[in-house]
Amino acid sequence: MDIPLITGKTTITGSPRSILLVQLGDIGDVVLSTPCIRALRENYPQARIVVAVWDKAAELLEDCPWLDQVIAVTKRSRSLREELRFQRDFFRNLRSLHCELAIDLRTGTRGAIMAFLSGASQRLGFYAGDGRLWRNRLFTSLLQREYTPDLHVVDYLLGLLAAFGITTGQRTPALAVAGGKQEEIRLLFEREGICQDKKLVAVQPFSLWQYKEWGKEKYIALIQGLVKEHGAAVLVTGSISEKDRAEEIVRGCGAGCYNFAGKTSIAMYAALLQQCRLFIGVDSAGLHIAAAVGTPTVGIFGPSSPVSWAPRGKQHLIVQKNLPCVPCRNKGCHDSEKSACLEELTLEEVRAGVESHLRNTLL
Repeated sequence: MDIPLITGKTTITGSPRSILLVQLGDIGDVVLSTPCIRALRENYPQARIVVAVWDKAAELLEDCPWLDQVIAVTKRSRSLREELRFQRDFFRNLRSLHCELAIDLRTGTRGAIMAFLSGASQRLGFYAGDGRLWRNRLFTSLLQREYTPDLHVVDYLLGLLAAFGITTGQRTPALAVAGGKQEEIRLLFEREGICQDKKLVAVQPFSLWQYKEWGKEKYIALIQGLVKEHGAAVLVTGSISEKDRAEEIVRGCGAGCYNFAGKTSIAMYAALLQQCRLFIGVDSAGLHIAAAVGTPTVGIFGPSSPVSWAPRGKQHLIVQKNLPCVPCRNKGCHDSEKSACLEELTLEEVRAGVESHLRNTLL
């Protein structure tokens, strides 16, 4: 069935020489948008492709072979005068790119304003039916497509481009990591006293959202098994704000477990995960980054839907409690920030999934 367009033409006019793609989502959203960048490059090989993302994700794209420039959008506290000066300079620089096509992958207002003020004569986006009709008027063409739970986010995003004739046969998110970053990671392992011959497993127990987390004691037992039974060196990863929580897990595990929370930038985190034989973690940016650099993953899912968010392919496994309410997609049971489906997910269930998956990986 054809997907209806609200306004505008269903094809791109001419061959744009400069294209702006805006993705002002979280880090995981940026990773899942890489097939869109690839699609633009495949369809417009001669165009200058510029991607705008929040500054926390910008480094992830610095080695991407399909784009020419990354714009880091910042959110910082400034005085009114400083903010006015910053916005003036930001949009002046944006206009200097002379974009002829701008595409916004979200339904917020900042991306719509960026697309409009870029000066692009063709501006594509998703129709936002939340009452902000002024936002919709900033686009020359809009696609009305409701997100449904049976649709993977990658397919949803690529659907916007496909509606205007921009297609690709490659739907797997991918992140490139320069060789220099790999050498830096090897030196980091050396400083941490990790033998290069060790089988490295990354474990990310933390999420921005508490309702997605599984539990400290269960992680400790799982890690101890990986060290003892498989001879693995386990790297507990996370942000700098999660360093102390990671240290509690590392102390509980003993030898063979290392605290890497906050020890790398986001780009170097991608390089670190590429060196690992396996990634185990919750539904988070780390899961998407690991899959995008080619590392097999075991994703521990609670109320969120793996159909929508999990990495796809044989080297990726999902462990999720089989309950009638799963996935409810709520922020914990009754929005309590605590999820019974994760609290009731046992160590034995996760360990069985990990062991099964290990038989199909390099461990």
